[in-house]
Amino acid sequence: MSNHLDEKINGLLTKYTELLLGESETDQVEKVKAWILYSHMSKSMPALVKHWNDTYPDAKEDIKQTINEIKELNEAHRQAKK
Repeated sequence: MSNHLDEKINGLLTKYTELLLGESETDQVEKVKAWILYSHMSKSMPALVKHWNDTYPDAKEDIKQTINEIKELNEAHRQAKK
């Protein structure tokens, strides 16, 4: 990818994180990126993700925790906007 496209994609991801969670700190952006990738891959290539989950059960737990954290932060952000 070109640097220009990298910048634009990173800007999109940062804005998405901000709208989703209310903030876009670097660690939050990285967690959202991992969630997006895992989510997309699990839908488009479930066998690959199942194999990865079986091969790396500790990483599977990490991604589950990340997904739960994102859900909780999103819910808190939505409640704060009401």
